[in-house]
Amino acid sequence: MHQTLTQNRQMTLAARPTGAPGAEHFALRTTPVPDIADGQLLLRTVYLSLDPYMRGRMNDADSYAEPVAIGEVMVGGTINRVVASRHPDYQAGDWVLSYSTGWQDYAVSDGTFLFKLDPSTAPVSHALGVLGMPGFTAYMGLLDIGKPKAGDTVVVAAATGPVGSTVVQIAKRLGCRVVAIAGDEQKCRLARDKFGADVALNHKDTDLAAQLAQACPNGIDIYFENVGGKVLRAVLPLLNPNARIPLCGTVSSYNNSAPSAGPDHLDWAWSTLLTKRVTVQGFIIFDDYGHRYGEFAEQMGQWVAEGKIQYLEQIIDGLENAPDALKGLLEGKNVGKLVIRVGPDELG
Repeated sequence: MHQTLTQNRQMTLAARPTGAPGAEHFALRTTPVPDIADGQLLLRTVYLSLDPYMRGRMNDADSYAEPVAIGEVMVGGTINRVVASRHPDYQAGDWVLSYSTGWQDYAVSDGTFLFKLDPSTAPVSHALGVLGMPGFTAYMGLLDIGKPKAGDTVVVAAATGPVGSTVVQIAKRLGCRVVAIAGDEQKCRLARDKFGADVALNHKDTDLAAQLAQACPNGIDIYFENVGGKVLRAVLPLLNPNARIPLCGTVSSYNNSAPSAGPDHLDWAWSTLLTKRVTVQGFIIFDDYGHRYGEFAEQMGQWVAEGKIQYLEQIIDGLENAPDALKGLLEGKNVGKLVIRVGPDELG
């Protein structure tokens, strides 16, 4: 996958999707590699993170972040090599994590939202997953909002994804009983055998609610919510008084362009949350917990280095494959953290 210093491929948003996004909603354009000025550095993308939140950024709707404009480069966290630097804090060859470059081969940075990485401590791509935003989401959501205690029953949706799998493992380290929910039998086996869940259930089973009730004879103390939909409906009747729900996403509805057809469960849900005095707290990880990133990085880095937290990564080669990969991610086709390898690791 040879890259040159003359052409820069950029994957831009070409149209706003109604329903699932596809390749037709993106456009790949080629521009010259930009020059840098004093105080700037040129970055070459090696790894691009794909995450469910990207679907929301494709909509022209009010949210916690501005939508991507038509014709703009799609947003996303990246791992980059510094190609050239006129910035005092960086030199050519440095590895960095960026949250401002997005879906393209090259970008100019002034150092804002840029973090140096040490490739000797862990594979650099892990900074997009267990050592980055997904791991941070799992860590703060479970510990600060979920407040787990030994003996609690914790239910985790999307339990083999980068957030869910980390929640499963932290909860087990703290002595909780963990019920994982995943999308197929392979993922259920991973949840049990690799990540240590006590029970793993397939959310596609028609009797999910009955299976969940059987798996949680003492009710549910914590439900880590990142899916919504029928999983949430199965969880609600089993919540214990004073249960806690950290809410970081509702991926089952991200492709919906209108409210789902069918029965309206909202009043029932609100009544359940009220009568059981359930705490539900939504959070945006860097907005709400950015000041505690150092605490997370130190603890998670130690756990990963000691082999106490397992991590699963799926790498797909080629920026041109990112649109289809994002569509698959939203349909639950990924296994582990989904990353696009945009360019080679070495400089050149």
